[in-house]
Amino acid sequence: MLNCILIVIGFVFVIKGADLLVTAASSLARRLGVSDLVIGLTAVAFGTSLPELFVSLTAGIEGAGDIAMSNILGSNIANILLILGVSGIIFPLAVTRSTVWKEIPLSLLAAILLGLLVNDRLIDGRPDNVLTRIDGLVLLCFFAVFIYYSVGIAIQEPDFAAEAPARQWTTKRVLYMMALGLAALILGGKLVVDGAVGLAATLGISQRVIGLTVVAVGTSLPELATSAVAAFRKKPELAIGNVVGSNIFNIFFVLGVSAMVRPVAVGPGTNPDVTVVILASAMLFVFMFTGRKHKLDRWEAALFGAGYAVYIAFTILNGMQS
Repeated sequence: MLNCILIVIGFVFVIKGADLLVTAASSLARRLGVSDLVIGLTAVAFGTSLPELFVSLTAGIEGAGDIAMSNILGSNIANILLILGVSGIIFPLAVTRSTVWKEIPLSLLAAILLGLLVNDRLIDGRPDNVLTRIDGLVLLCFFAVFIYYSVGIAIQEPDFAAEAPARQWTTKRVLYMMALGLAALILGGKLVVDGAVGLAATLGISQRVIGLTVVAVGTSLPELATSAVAAFRKKPELAIGNVVGSNIFNIFFVLGVSAMVRPVAVGPGTNPDVTVVILASAMLFVFMFTGRKHKLDRWEAALFGAGYAVYIAFTILNGMQS
């Protein structure tokens, strides 16, 4: 029970800390005369990935590599199967040609690249699979290309950053809120990781299972809220763009930074989860051409939701048996 309380309190701190940090950073940018475009591409875009970043960083630093990796894999799986499933049932998600032919394939490429980087044993015959600092640098290079591409898209579409927070605080309050948000993220990340490690030990299951389920869903709450609200307001491009962008951020940026700080040990059971991320990303691309073109219909979203339920059930049952 105590571990569950730690996890819940940790999620509250992480999500609130991310909100405070993003709002404060956006306010400071406005005071410095930075455009909404740049704010949208930085503070707002990073915001929904901050929970994954701090939880994975904390897990990596504390030596809980299974949680660091499974948090990202589970979050990306939840983003597509759960969040797009829920959002697509609320309102069919139509997307632009650019999202279909560029962003979605890029998220698929990110998943495939990750699959290659975490298979040192299979590809090079090494004794262990590790996401090294060089691997992290490779991921961050891809992330830099993604940011460059996003800037180009945003210049062509001025409304890209319309979701930037509009608050403008005094400099003193901005610095105070940024410090408070950062402290909340650090504390929340530690509470989530400590609670997850303790819960895994108490239930007698692996940290990987806890990371793929409890931790992953918790860190995906900002994406779930953003996409569900966007679908309810009939803004499908924002709903699906938020998920695809988050998946790209999670692999290229979050895992890239985590590996640079400390190499991430990859457990033997990771490949099936990487495969699910790849298949889910591929299914999203294929669904853009089934039914109504460039649209995720309700029946396709329902398949995503059902697929996520099956995946979670299989992960938990398999974890209890091992």
